[in-house]
Amino acid sequence: MPRALTPIIRPGGLLILGAILGGCGGTLVAPEGPASNAFLDKVDDRCGKLSVGGQPINYLLDVNSNVTTFLDETAKLGAGMIDGQTYANDLNSFYPTGNNQAAIRCVVGLVDEG
Repeated sequence: MPRALTPIIRPGGLLILGAILGGCGGTLVAPEGPASNAFLDKVDDRCGKLSVGGQPINYLLDVNSNVTTFLDETAKLGAGMIDGQTYANDLNSFYPTGNNQAAIRCVVGLVDEG
């Protein structure tokens, strides 16, 4: 009689896979809802003309934009899922071109306002 096939992924392997898919920030999904939308509207209104990676924030927040990193990271910041330093590091890593500092200060300042 042939032996039973050993599963390729064991329960411990599923935990490791989950940690990998979870990403370094602990979540790949930005928060959604009225509070998140209100924060993103505030960012658009108060910081929209500033640029990240050579692109204006109001373009990066546009739902038709294919680049969602700024939107996701900004929503996480507004929800308190990441702090200002993590936000700055993440944006500067993903958008290494251009001077992002004024835009980052503006957005983080909105969180500090409450």
